[in-house]
Amino acid sequence: MERQDITFENPDFAREVFGPGNAHLETVAGITGVTVESRGSELSVFGDDHDMVHLVCRYFAQIYDLVRGGHQLFDRDIEQSLRIMLRDPSTPLKKYYQEALFTVSPRKTVCPKTVTQREYLHAMRELDLTLGIGPAGTGKTYLAVAVGVSLFLQKKVKRLVLTRPAVEAGEKLGFLPGDLVEKVNPYLRPLYDALNDMLDYARVQEMIAAGAIEIAPLAFMRGRTLNNAFVILDEAQNTSPEQMKMFLTRLGYGSRAVVTGDVTQIDLPAHVGSGLVQAVEVLEGVQGVAMIHFAEDDVIRHPLVGRIVRAYDRHRQAALAREGRG
Repeated sequence: MERQDITFENPDFAREVFGPGNAHLETVAGITGVTVESRGSELSVFGDDHDMVHLVCRYFAQIYDLVRGGHQLFDRDIEQSLRIMLRDPSTPLKKYYQEALFTVSPRKTVCPKTVTQREYLHAMRELDLTLGIGPAGTGKTYLAVAVGVSLFLQKKVKRLVLTRPAVEAGEKLGFLPGDLVEKVNPYLRPLYDALNDMLDYARVQEMIAAGAIEIAPLAFMRGRTLNNAFVILDEAQNTSPEQMKMFLTRLGYGSRAVVTGDVTQIDLPAHVGSGLVQAVEVLEGVQGVAMIHFAEDDVIRHPLVGRIVRAYDRHRQAALAREGRG
């Protein structure tokens, strides 16, 4: 049995590292299989795996350094930062978080929580077309809006165009009350929410009124050429192959596009193929295109969301296995 002790100088910082009711210690123990106990400002880590005990000790020492340096520690940071270190034990977390900080606007700075998010941010800032594919809660849309706002404020693009197909959970627009704009507005709400988190509400409304921000259903993109724009197609799994091709060929000079979606959440009729699924196949290896695949480890919402995603994946795999046997 290997055991290692750490003593932290500042008890207030130590409590923040340990979490309410030692919740952070329990999270780390559950993921790594070691035992973690605290006494005052002292931490004891022990287990049968010598390397894991030492990695966990280095991990908590680095987390303490982050807290001491003013980093605000959220519950989700514990699991995400630990997984980063498990992937590469030599990762200096402080440097990782400092380098990854991304200033969007005077009121908003974002920091990627996972390695995949970091790759995604880099791709969106460097390439003309990025596909972000993966489950809900991985930050695909939010980070895309963050990059778009940042590029607009830096005057690298002249406008933001945010669009979604108006197909959700089997609903038909014809049965909803109101004109077309009123019908599609609920589907575009997540895009408004992301914008309002990064810019003052009044500024967002001014930019929309001036045409600097356009939020519209995908059908409105047909027949247009989008120059000097940052264009986001959200919920792209619900595009048909024809719609996807139409969208991708709208790009003009000085523009770049981000396509986001989750191929396990397709709401199209059974006989209609998904444009996102086809695009992943067609665009593989095309120069200037990045495909970033998020996994359940990248989910950064409430920890329960990750467990729900895993449960649905298991259910889907079991159903596929049954169909195969049949």
